[in-house]
Amino acid sequence: MTRRSAFAAALLTFAAAANAQPVDPNLPLWEILVGAGGVVTPAYPGSQDRSSRALVLPYLIYRGKVLRSDQSGIAARLLRTDAAEFDIGFAASLPARSEDVAARAGMPNLGTLVEFGPRLKYKITRPAPDSGWRFELPLRAVIEVRSGLRRQGWTLEPKLVYEARDAHDVWNIDTSASVVLGDDGINDYFYEVQPRFATPERGAYSAKAGLLLVRAGVFAARRLNPDLRVFGFVRYESYANAANRDSPLMLKRTGASAGIGMAWTLRRSIRLARE
Repeated sequence: MTRRSAFAAALLTFAAAANAQPVDPNLPLWEILVGAGGVVTPAYPGSQDRSSRALVLPYLIYRGKVLRSDQSGIAARLLRTDAAEFDIGFAASLPARSEDVAARAGMPNLGTLVEFGPRLKYKITRPAPDSGWRFELPLRAVIEVRSGLRRQGWTLEPKLVYEARDAHDVWNIDTSASVVLGDDGINDYFYEVQPRFATPERGAYSAKAGLLLVRAGVFAARRLNPDLRVFGFVRYESYANAANRDSPLMLKRTGASAGIGMAWTLRRSIRLARE
């Protein structure tokens, strides 16, 4: 998987969320769309350097009973009740070349990271059909894709989400707050400095398991016509209380990410999701 495909995975997630709609059996079973967008993020949590990408690509929305896309990404839904859902989902992050990140000069590159694993979603309250609070608990294995596949650890991200939509499905807004916890594997991946990579300015460091970051974000999408939707997001992260805040690779106490994009429906099925 290349840098291009890593961003493609991220763009697909945001574009799918932009086209997510309440469970409606009258919607098409599938839609073929083209998405375009750009994302800017820290090179890694706590980095003072940034990564940015822009891309245009086609993708598919499928509203099956198991495979679906919703406000929080693309997932295979295994269990659903009125109050809770259990699914298998994924997330992706951009790679970073050490030659582009001053703090990691001379160290191995950070490859594409794909996170995959189970997620529990629980509806806390829903005062209106199109708005409400929910709690999410994803546990994900982190896989690095760089000259092969290597597991780099686990993350756990308890998250509180407020979802709001207008009655005519013109606006879709999600706000969220979460904490990200990582085992020693993923913390080593970001913050360990092995003795052979130590320099007078970058001392050796052994990372430990614990808090990676605290995150808050807003995602918004607006439907301009039946075929076109635009979307954007902003995320703020704090590393002030991170378990490895003393690592020489942790150079900032806060970070921010942002992205914008659009999704255009090229074709939709005659068959409806209820059939």
